[in-house]
Amino acid sequence: MLIRTRKASDVLSNEITSRDVYQQRRDFIIKLSAMTGGLVTGLSPLAAAETTCRNLAFVNSEKPNTFSEITHYNNFYEYSTNKEAIAELAKNLPTRPWTINIEGEVEKPLQIDIDSLLNTNSTVERTYRMRCVEGWSMVIPWQGIPLCNILKKVLPTSNAKYVEFIGKHDPDIFYGQRRNSLQWPYREVLRLDEAMHPLTLLATGLYGNSLPNQNGAPIRLVVPWKYGFKSIKSIVAIRLVEHQPSTSWALASPAEYGFYANVNPDVSHPRWSQRRENRIGEIRKIKTLPFNGYAEEVASLYQGMDLSTFF
Repeated sequence: MLIRTRKASDVLSNEITSRDVYQQRRDFIIKLSAMTGGLVTGLSPLAAAETTCRNLAFVNSEKPNTFSEITHYNNFYEYSTNKEAIAELAKNLPTRPWTINIEGEVEKPLQIDIDSLLNTNSTVERTYRMRCVEGWSMVIPWQGIPLCNILKKVLPTSNAKYVEFIGKHDPDIFYGQRRNSLQWPYREVLRLDEAMHPLTLLATGLYGNSLPNQNGAPIRLVVPWKYGFKSIKSIVAIRLVEHQPSTSWALASPAEYGFYANVNPDVSHPRWSQRRENRIGEIRKIKTLPFNGYAEEVASLYQGMDLSTFF
């Protein structure tokens, strides 16, 4: 008998965890953890991180955007620049089989199968703000694996200074890759200390469900203190390198897409202010926070650096 594995795009509407149910469950876990000294596994968003990564006390109490908002307003340039079209265009993205190669300046290179990764019982819940460089934002309840947990397994060498992420390249599937709007495949880079920070997540799901295709299935990067274009989707390779590689958007428009891309309300984009943002689903704009609200956790990474520029 042939058993077909359902894709993220096969999730039925009545199987999607609603925002209210998800929030009630999350609030209960947080309260229970406080009563038991933080020993509850699966705590959202940070307290369940494995002890191999520093455990932070940050908890985002904001209500997430709805599943529909998160999955029907997406930047995924491998398909299109039309945010509302991505959900339909991505519905046939094949996410199995899928492997991620981790290589470069490491002592133990790995090739990880996505299903093996999901079966490691190391998935945590993280509700993060997401701020796009274009001026809009969301709050998203992710599931995923802290990147530091995986990088520690490959044992970075002393030469490893940067972590390069490479997305899938297949113009037959990704219609946007048939154009030369970016240099394909999509590439993004973090410093090693940024990649090892416990907030940095390899997301594999949201709202308690598998990661939808339009959100970067089956695995994507989430770096909540940086503008969204740093969070590369549909990752197939992670390379640790000594010298800083180029990134897709920096190559396309270096005046608008810097390497660090830390959310900074005091530094305007060349074409607009970054002081306020439009939270999807809300009418009034809200203030943008330094490092997207994660300054207490990550500002020390940039001590002594001049952050008065967009980059």
